[in-house]
Amino acid sequence: MALIKTSNPALSEKTFSDLSAGQYGGVIDAANRMTLSGTVNKTGLLLVCTIATAAWTWHLFLQSRDMTDVMPLMLVGLIGGLIFSMVTIFKKTWAPVTAPIYALLEGLVLGGLSAVFDLRYPGIGIQAVSLTFGTLFVLLLAYSSGLIKVTQKFRLGVIAATGGIMVFYLLEMVLGLFGIQFTSINGSGLMGIGFSLIVVAVAALNLVLDFDFIEQGVQAGAPKYMEWYGAFGIMVTLVWLYLEILILLSKLRSRN
Repeated sequence: MALIKTSNPALSEKTFSDLSAGQYGGVIDAANRMTLSGTVNKTGLLLVCTIATAAWTWHLFLQSRDMTDVMPLMLVGLIGGLIFSMVTIFKKTWAPVTAPIYALLEGLVLGGLSAVFDLRYPGIGIQAVSLTFGTLFVLLLAYSSGLIKVTQKFRLGVIAATGGIMVFYLLEMVLGLFGIQFTSINGSGLMGIGFSLIVVAVAALNLVLDFDFIEQGVQAGAPKYMEWYGAFGIMVTLVWLYLEILILLSKLRSRN
């Protein structure tokens, strides 16, 4: 079976490359293999973890409306989330433990950011959450029904677009240290909104690649712990998608 590439760093082309029977001491029996239903269930558990900690930091911020009250938690979530995401990527067998921790840490960041945005633009947090889940379910339905087919051209196009966006973000971060800002892209003008629309679309299409990649893992007979790893990969994309939708909505609301 050919390896399936995805632009999600958690679900790289080498994720399932070493899942040979010899590596695991023989053929993996059916009860210990990765399944789609198991991956879906574990994705749901990770979402619950994220929502729980996000609701906590949101509540803490609303009590005082002071960013300093949640900033330490957000920093812990940001740094810890990065650390545990790297650990999960390089130690896939630890995913049943590290993936839930990653989800809990990401919730700390998302809850604080959402509360700040929601204070300025009331209701924007719920709108962003609704659009993120709506996008997830629509794309899952489109993929499972065969409406969207992952061809090689489709895959390469999404990977190239994602790579271009990541390079731009890195360049923007470096140039920002020297006081160079991309105001037209980060602003609420037509160029800024157009850019955000493109990024949201690319982030959403990454979900399709993730679905396809996980399905290939199931067909390859990957071990059971890879359900947690597949769920972790979906969470990485969902976090990115949610943040981009939040930014897009804030640009649209600022024009009113």
